[in-house]
Amino acid sequence: MSNSVAVVTGASQGMGRATAIRLARDFPSLVLVARNRTNLEDTAAKVREAGAAALVIDLDLSDPSAPASIVEQTLEAFDRIDALVNIAGAVPQIDLFEMTDEQWDAGMALKLHGARRLTIEAWPALKQSKGSVVLMSGNSAISPKAPYAGVGTINAAIAALAKAFSDRGIEDGVQVNSVLPGAVLTGRRRSYLEHWAPAHGMTVEEALDAFPQKAEISRFGQPEEVAELMAFMVSPAARWMTGSTFRMDGGEVKSV
Repeated sequence: MSNSVAVVTGASQGMGRATAIRLARDFPSLVLVARNRTNLEDTAAKVREAGAAALVIDLDLSDPSAPASIVEQTLEAFDRIDALVNIAGAVPQIDLFEMTDEQWDAGMALKLHGARRLTIEAWPALKQSKGSVVLMSGNSAISPKAPYAGVGTINAAIAALAKAFSDRGIEDGVQVNSVLPGAVLTGRRRSYLEHWAPAHGMTVEEALDAFPQKAEISRFGQPEEVAELMAFMVSPAARWMTGSTFRMDGGEVKSV
């Protein structure tokens, strides 16, 4: 992939940051998208250390005008898009009966509609390059629970959206898949546990031990492990794979 370009959203932290740094080994040019400019610049430094060019775009994907700007800046800088990895978006873990319309709308606007709009905007360039798209969902898409209803519902919608895009992609030569990570120990998850643990009479370390046990897994996943899967999904080795949903959750979901 001598002159290929990958766009990674949510690249300022967590799985997005890890994926961008990992893809720098395979793609000569990376476009890094998120809201936090300072964190993006830190990711960009790591990408450049790995030998790839990095374009930083600090835009909010919940803004309907952002995708057009991202694609315009990418094509102006690199003249092509070969892979789009949609990772941006965090949905608040709030009980079904407590989550407000505003919180539902905010989760949908960034994680679902942001990815949908950007994929559509990038589609002509992806069609030209016969490129690849990955949409980040989550294993709650297939095991939704009342305390995290927004997460499960939006993740299920994203998995369905990826299937729909892949159907069009068969005709247009664009590969589209989705990935469903389980409990990955990102900075956001650790921050959540730092607030959750004292409220439940635990230390953070006790909470870090308790959550995997409750989920019946051996440990939390690491962002870098998900990044390796992402890298495979947009690699030539995975080219015949499209319309697939990949679960990476340490065995948490006990179903086929």
